[in-house]
Amino acid sequence: MTGLDLAFAAAAAVAASAGLLAVTTRHVVHAALWLVVALLGVAGVVLLLGAELVALVLVLVYVGAVVVLVLFALMLTRAPIGPDRAHAAGPGRTILAAVVGGATTALLLSVLYPLAGGWPGQLLTRRPVSTSQVAAQVFSTWVWPFEALSLLLLAALVAALAVSRIAARGSTP
Repeated sequence: MTGLDLAFAAAAAVAASAGLLAVTTRHVVHAALWLVVALLGVAGVVLLLGAELVALVLVLVYVGAVVVLVLFALMLTRAPIGPDRAHAAGPGRTILAAVVGGATTALLLSVLYPLAGGWPGQLLTRRPVSTSQVAAQVFSTWVWPFEALSLLLLAALVAALAVSRIAARGSTP
């Protein structure tokens, strides 16, 4: 096992454990901060795979914009920062969520495992991709989903501002 393999395993473990903590914590702000750690772990994995541009875009767009927008919306709406026990799921829903999560993980592994070459001795060949090829895909094929996401984030920000103003006045619009 090489140093890159160890670094990949460490970054993957950080991403997986932070993702698990992000969805299991009862503090909304802590969940957003664990999401930052999970996204940075995923960026580390992508960086170790040799896709520096994708890792940089992931950090800039998701960590630098989406999570900051979520934290800004939380602060703007004056959402409760402490644990939210009023909306806690019961044990039945928790078990059902764990079963659905496990089934989704098993489905993803059953699909991705053969694509990854099966057993560790069967490695895939890596095909070099230039930055211009990635940019051509992003700005041709994937430009509309990116634009739709930016409009969705703008609508969420405007809605958070409207909700905070309504709550501040203590009346309905």
